[in-house]
Amino acid sequence: MSAVSGLIAIGAGIAMFTGFGAGIGLGIASSKASEGVSRNPEASGKIMSTGLIFATLSEVTAIFGFVIAVMLIGKMG
Repeated sequence: MSAVSGLIAIGAGIAMFTGFGAGIGLGIASSKASEGVSRNPEASGKIMSTGLIFATLSEVTAIFGFVIAVMLIGKMG
């Protein structure tokens, strides 16, 4: 394994850390959405739809990180 392959493996590992950020973001978004619904039940439709949009945006970052990691691992072989 050359030095370049080792650096590619490290880069792929770092790219997978986006999953942690997505998990934290989803947890915070979900907690704030449920808190908002408990405070104002009449606005639950708006709160949940907005929360779903932000959860999707947060999840996209994890998917991009996974795709980048797979592409980097493909460069190693």
